[in-house]
Amino acid sequence: MNFVLFFLLVGVFGETTYLLFSKLQEKNPRVRGKRKIFVDTSALIDGRILEVAKTGFLSDEFLIPKSVIRELQLLADGKDSLKRTRARMGMDVANELERVVYINTEIFDDLELGKMLVDERLLLLAKNHQGMILTCDYNLEKVASTEGIEVLNINDLALAIGNKFREGDKFRIKLLEKGSNPKQGVGHLKDGTMVVVDNAEKCIGKEVDVNYIRFLQTSSGRMIFAELARPTKKRK
Repeated sequence: MNFVLFFLLVGVFGETTYLLFSKLQEKNPRVRGKRKIFVDTSALIDGRILEVAKTGFLSDEFLIPKSVIRELQLLADGKDSLKRTRARMGMDVANELERVVYINTEIFDDLELGKMLVDERLLLLAKNHQGMILTCDYNLEKVASTEGIEVLNINDLALAIGNKFREGDKFRIKLLEKGSNPKQGVGHLKDGTMVVVDNAEKCIGKEVDVNYIRFLQTSSGRMIFAELARPTKKRK
């Protein structure tokens, strides 16, 4: 009789331990070895996360709310040509992330959250699921930090890795708009990096060769300063 009671107690203890461990797994995604990462609009528009994901350095769950996709669609249909281009690139990045074999990417419906703003949805989702937010938005990062939500900022990653250009390097870029200072022209690299070119206002709308001068990287963004490359003299 004592042996029967002993085995019953062992069985109850084992079942209780299993249920407790299962609950811990549900509450803490890191127990399972994969982090739940909620991707915001700015991270998709930026585009660099796709290249990082393709390297295999990440093995997380990327969760993209449909509200983020809708925001990209609105920008892609807007009047601002630069925002249209970048938003369309953001939608392409979302589609490509689903094809990356190293990560699990899911575009999911978050309509149950009603008419909340996109950033508010991301904060609530990350908090409810003990997840993280992937962003390039400095303000969103600060709000998330005050609420105890962890943030992955792609600009911080770029800052840690460094810049791919060296002083004097030449590259080609299309200038799309005026800069904040007189006579500046502004364009963007494929990864979204802003390039400010001195004395290039007259070249807006054209592709030009420029020489790299310096690189500025902060948690709120990145920027390259350049100058128009001098034409190469033809040899006689």
